[in-house]
Amino acid sequence: MKFPKVFVQPQRGLVVAILLLCNAGALAAGGVSAELQSHLDACIDSHLDGWVAFYKEAHANPELSNDEMASSTRVADAFFAAGLEMTRDVGGHGVVGVIRNGEGPVILIRGDMDALPITEETGLPYASRVKVTTLGGTRSGVMHACGHDVHQTVLVGTAKSLSALRDHWRGTAVFVAQPAEEIGQGARRMIEDGLFKKFPKPRDCIALHCAADLPAGKVGYTSGWALANVDSVDITIHGRGGHGAYPHKAIDPIVAGSQVVLALQTIVSRRIDPREAAVVTVGSFHAGAKHNVIPDTATLQLTVRSYGDETRAKLLDAIRQIATDTCKAAGCTTPPDVKVLEDDFTPATYNNPDLARHAGDILRKTLGADNVLELPSVMGGEDFGRFAPAAGGRGFIFWLGIVDAERFAAAQKPGGEPLPPLHSSKLQADPEPTIRTGVRSMTTLALSLLEAS
Repeated sequence: MKFPKVFVQPQRGLVVAILLLCNAGALAAGGVSAELQSHLDACIDSHLDGWVAFYKEAHANPELSNDEMASSTRVADAFFAAGLEMTRDVGGHGVVGVIRNGEGPVILIRGDMDALPITEETGLPYASRVKVTTLGGTRSGVMHACGHDVHQTVLVGTAKSLSALRDHWRGTAVFVAQPAEEIGQGARRMIEDGLFKKFPKPRDCIALHCAADLPAGKVGYTSGWALANVDSVDITIHGRGGHGAYPHKAIDPIVAGSQVVLALQTIVSRRIDPREAAVVTVGSFHAGAKHNVIPDTATLQLTVRSYGDETRAKLLDAIRQIATDTCKAAGCTTPPDVKVLEDDFTPATYNNPDLARHAGDILRKTLGADNVLELPSVMGGEDFGRFAPAAGGRGFIFWLGIVDAERFAAAQKPGGEPLPPLHSSKLQADPEPTIRTGVRSMTTLALSLLEAS
């Protein structure tokens, strides 16, 4: 079924058929009433099989960043079926669904859609067999190795649940299916395309992310800095090529580049306050094409991680200084080109402490205290962190366990097989308990931030 770019469908009565009357004041500060929680669980039970099928279809048909056409259509269809006001093509292939349900708070719930150029090796019957030709001309598989298939599914499940429960809350829920998270551009593009001008501006922005080291049924969260600034830096070192047998007649950029790599390691250990988290990693070093030829140039590609703006500035300034001075000491007559790729920058994600405290309480009441963990911050990146500052509101993202319980237990034993991390070709989720926990957690948290009917 095809829809225009913007479509508004009136709410249909059948989506509330599963509901009974609920006590007023269900959405109190302490959370959701037991009666409303039971209605939510009934809604999840009735739709879980369909959501698992949605997940498997998304998993089997991944799309790279900025190519999420089928994924956005799948999400848009689900939003339409749930009775949401739906808009497509926001900041690329982004989809926005809105439930306007009277006066009250505005919240934003985000799920991302893009996948990675990784060939899947899970052996699942619904494993991805998608192949693409990359910009470099190589053939690669495509895989949801970061859990965005789960994120999409929880997003549409939460939209369906809140729509079905709309008799019991007031306010506005904005659902954002975001493209291009893996390249750090999707959130920025949606905001630049008028996300907070064309649609209601939220007080609270919430999201979740799959955790490859937590069993399904458990969640985790962090207060304060949750994920890091991510900078990409390219360094081109200019030497003077020559014959490998006569190195004294050349200026070797490989040797200079090697010295730069080693010198960069002193930034974190000697220039950054030990109480501040920071990472400088050289992920790529390219130079030369033949055994006996000294090349003219060498190129380095770095990923740089931090939290605060001050630490970020110190890292980038130190990289420029070390690259320039080291190359000069190595005899390079032309300074290196040091380029910070601003379009690829992902700002750190900050969990508002008050919202994190509230969310932790809600999650413990919903899932049980044993199933909710307080976790340290990580140096991974996530452009969800752009939404709350741009909206002038509060942000919160939490971790959703995805690992099969038996597999998780086996990995904890001495000599057990390690669990595949995010971005692994062997990453897989246990669908039913993962989706159930994700929808239950996200919907209950959303309800707690809205007003009772």
